[in-house]
Amino acid sequence: MEKLIFQDENGADAEFYVLEQTRINGRNYLLVTDLPEGDGECLLLKDRSLESEKESLYEIVEDEQEQDAVLAVFEQLLEDVQIQK
Repeated sequence: MEKLIFQDENGADAEFYVLEQTRINGRNYLLVTDLPEGDGECLLLKDRSLESEKESLYEIVEDEQEQDAVLAVFEQLLEDVQIQK
């Protein structure tokens, strides 16, 4: 499982493990967890950067309709993983 290190707006580092990624309507989405194994907390992240930018800018998806739609895609991609909202 790939581990990524993100920086928050204050410059603090946070490590997450990528469960899956997908692209929907021209936007990249990541489903990440805080633990490499077992039952961890998941976050749904959306890349808000422009394609011309070198670095990605991810934000947590908070809109419930968007969450439901993207999580449905991730559930199909991850057949053996159960996602609880």
